[in-house]
This record gives sequence, structure tokens and C-alpha cells, in this order.
Amino acid sequence: MQNAGLAMLNLNWRYLAFEVHPDHLQKAIEGARAMKFLGLNLTVPHKLLALGMVDELDESGRIWGAVNTLRFEARNGAGEWRPLGEFSGDIPEPIRCRGFNTDADAITRSIQEDLGLPLGGTRVLLLGAGGAGRTAALKLACDGVKELFLVNRTRCKAEELAVEITRRYPGVACRVGYPTGGVDLLLNATSLGLKPGDGLPFDTREFDLGRAGAVYDMIYRPAETPLLAAAARQGRRVANGIGMLLYQGAKALEIWTGRPAPVAAMRTALVHNVYGGTH
Repeated sequence: MQNAGLAMLNLNWRYLAFEVHPDHLQKAIEGARAMKFLGLNLTVPHKLLALGMVDELDESGRIWGAVNTLRFEARNGAGEWRPLGEFSGDIPEPIRCRGFNTDADAITRSIQEDLGLPLGGTRVLLLGAGGAGRTAALKLACDGVKELFLVNRTRCKAEELAVEITRRYPGVACRVGYPTGGVDLLLNATSLGLKPGDGLPFDTREFDLGRAGAVYDMIYRPAETPLLAAAARQGRRVANGIGMLLYQGAKALEIWTGRPAPVAAMRTALVHNVYGGTH
């Protein structure tokens, strides 16, 4: 999707994938800086590790406590730090690395657009309090959900997150465990559903999908997880995580280029790559 976006913007740039072991992340970032890469995307488990490896944290990185997008910058003639993509000819030293988080906005944008669900004042059941779940919970709280119920395999992690949310967003009623009534949204941030044969990511003795107005699964491959299939059978509105993947990538492209991302072209390329053009 990034190369499709670059083509639409008529930029002679190229987006490439590299497999980097966490032990070598610092060296990889420094290598990219030395080769004057314009930027990088990071995926799990690098998003937390990179927090201590950047020279400057954007506000988004500070707020959400994770970094998935890096941009390399240098000083222009006026002494201002600017993206390397704006320079022509020789790039002056030193070059600094600035870290951003584009995941948080992508999560809630996708939920609102793909499910048609405004988040203000809603009740949400969130499954998973790990990296993706933590970011989602904090962003949902920031966007003004009324009640947030956290369920995690390790209860203490959910409890720690609930304490943080209550401290940062006291207007949100955040509880650990399943709700007694219905919710507007059930959001799966666990990995259950990735593998064939996976069961549902929640305890069916504690919660019934008929009590959820809409269901969002961050997993996008397969396109229909057991959770989404079960929810659809009960007539719930459903969406998978392809929109989240799209919007975090589109925002990253805007950070590197300083130009609006061609989202439609990027979506077409992404869906074709992930689903083979069948969705």
C-alpha cells in the first residue's frame, strides 16, 4: 500500500520490508540513519523498544507510550529540523530520529468509519490489555467512551491498565471484568483468531455476543475470524482490522511526505495484497 501511495504522489521513493531481530533494532535504526533513509515503520515487538532509541518523541509517542513510525530529520538553512524528504542535494549532518505513533488514531478512525459507530458516550468491552490493547484502551478513553470493561488472560495486567486509565481519564468508568449488561462495542485485541481452530477470545459463560451492538476484531487475516463469524450470525455489525492497518500506514506516509495520503489507492493495493482481490 505504501508503494501504491508513493506512485500516486509521483515520488521516486521505495518502501521495503526488513526482518530485524529485537537485539539488533538499535543497529538497524542507526544504519538507516547513516544511509539517510527518510523513515521507518516498526512492528511488534519493536514499538516499545524504540521509545528509548529515538532522539525526539512526537507528542503521539509520548501520549500512547509506543512508537511505530520513525522520521529522520536534518536542520535546514534556518536551523529548523525538517524531514529528509524536503532536502534536495546533500543532506547536512547531524541527522536526528523522531518517533511517532500512528496506531492509536487508526484504531478509532477505523471503528468509527467501518462500523458507523461514534465512540463518545459508549460502553466498550475490550479483550486484551497487551501492546495493541493498551493503546486501544487509552485512545478509547481519550475519545470519551462512557464505560470501558477490560478482560485479559493475566488479570493483573488489566488491573494496571485500569489504574492508568482512571488516573489519566477520570471521567471514564473503567472496570476489570465482563459487564453485566450490554455494550455498544466488543473489541478484540488478542491474537485468538489468527490460527485455524482458534476458539472465541472471550468466556461464553460470562458474555453473549447478542449483548454487543457491534464487534471489531483487530485481526485482518483471516478476513473473518471465528469471532466475526459468530457475531455476524447473530446479526451484529462487524469489521476486521484492515482499516486500522490502512490508516496507520496512511498517516505514516503523511508524516514522511508532508502531503495528504492517497487513501483510496492505498486501500485498493492493501486489500489486493492481503486478500488477493477477493474482498
